[in-house]
Amino acid sequence: MNNYKIAVIGLGYVGLPLAHAFSSKYSVIGFDIARWRIEELNNGIDRTLELNENQVNEALVNGIRFTDTLEEIANCNIYIVTVPTPIDKHKRPDLRPLLGASESIGKVLTKDDIVIYESTVYPGATEERCVPILEKFSRLKFNVDFYCGYSPERINPGDKEHTVTKIMKVTAGSTPEIGEQVDALYKSVITAGTHLAPSIKVAEAAKVIENSQRDINIAFINELAIIFNKLDIDTEAVLEAAGTKWNFLPFKPGLVGGHCIGVDPYYLTYKAEAVGYNPEIILAGRRLNDNMGMYVANQVLKLMIQKEHKIFDAKVLVLGITFKENCPDIRNSRVIDVISEFKEFGTDVDVYDPWADSQEVEREYGFSLLEKDEIYKKFYDAIVLAVAHDKFSEIEIEKIKNGTNAIVYDIKSKLKKSDGRL
Repeated sequence: MNNYKIAVIGLGYVGLPLAHAFSSKYSVIGFDIARWRIEELNNGIDRTLELNENQVNEALVNGIRFTDTLEEIANCNIYIVTVPTPIDKHKRPDLRPLLGASESIGKVLTKDDIVIYESTVYPGATEERCVPILEKFSRLKFNVDFYCGYSPERINPGDKEHTVTKIMKVTAGSTPEIGEQVDALYKSVITAGTHLAPSIKVAEAAKVIENSQRDINIAFINELAIIFNKLDIDTEAVLEAAGTKWNFLPFKPGLVGGHCIGVDPYYLTYKAEAVGYNPEIILAGRRLNDNMGMYVANQVLKLMIQKEHKIFDAKVLVLGITFKENCPDIRNSRVIDVISEFKEFGTDVDVYDPWADSQEVEREYGFSLLEKDEIYKKFYDAIVLAVAHDKFSEIEIEKIKNGTNAIVYDIKSKLKKSDGRL
């Protein structure tokens, strides 16, 4: 096992921490097609903030190499794929990064190599979509000349407690023997242990239902919040009371975005529809959660009207743009739905987020972020807390209101006092 030379393909939120973990015991090369990403990592900088500068430099000291040159990973015998698996504008799986990574690996694959996929996919994708590409470009035969494994990622971005080695990993292989080999590889660095699934399809399915389950549960709580709002009942108080029962699940209402919960269910529903089944519950949950941004914005607008604020040209401050708290990741953030709905009504929206990169936000969404001192210099008709960053506890809401009757709406129930919340 010590003879393993590991290439991690894709150095984002998943790949970089995994490469760091494996570098403590094995020879590791981190590969990414983004040259700027490679240059930053070689300078000890991880803009995802999953690793601090000391950890990146520790990996470099351990001998890890970061590269965007395919030839440099040609001598590896374990390839671990951790590229994104997003959805397209029609909410269908976009496998282009995954298939592109498979093509690249196929060009350097040699006899007895193992390709392990961590990217979230629908059940069957590894063997049905990736393996043929590996065979085509390597001219090798699957399960004769090379093998595959699957170990779904379980990274929780921004979580410094449940890091990659402290979360149990599911593993699987394309043959029973390879399954044992893949499991032993991960077990050597994952202190929380591993669970060897009987097949790659089982491991793929296990991953995709983890986030689908969370999505459905949050959708249920979001629907309750809408109902309780109409009944003039405090949703948080209801959940606190219900939570006294030992088996009540502690979900909270909110916007559901990111590259896991807001995306993975569509992979499962795509495959279900492909085999002739209409997945009603999963899609109903997705529709409800996808519409929560519009619901929040309309609730704020109603409160503004009740306080006799004009809507057109009203000044609105949104606190937070990342998809979750204490994390710089803006991918698939559903806060943008709230902002877009405000703009549909002609309001002027400012956004402040101490975690997000302003240049990245401008590239992705077309607007710049305010600096912290700027939020105290303007007069707002509404202030919306959209993301529960710990840093927002330092925000002086009354100082931002500046003596006005601005609406304060708290999506995450983080503020002690607000005019409305989910």
